Amino acid sequence: MTVSGIISAIIVGLVVGALARLVLPGKQDISILLTLLIGLVAAFIGGFIGNAINDEPGFSFLTLIIQVVLAVIGVAIVAGTSGRRSVRR
Repeated sequence: MTVSGIISAIIVGLVVGALARLVLPGKQDISILLTLLIGLVAAFIGGFIGNAINDEPGFSFLTLIIQVVLAVIGVAIVAGTSGRRSVRR
């Protein structure tokens, strides 16, 4: 991956994290910083998966869809595990 590819993955990751939060219904009890970090990780992983599937250089909607789906899954998992827990007595 080139330097410009890494920089674009960072920018796309921030956008993908925000999109994931908007796509998920309900309230997520996680910080926006954590959401953006999840989007960043999803952008890198989705970029590698998208490049493995599609060998054409440049922008690919398939890669973007993979990145958003991975970010939605990541935000859902983190929001589900870090939510408020009630103590039963």
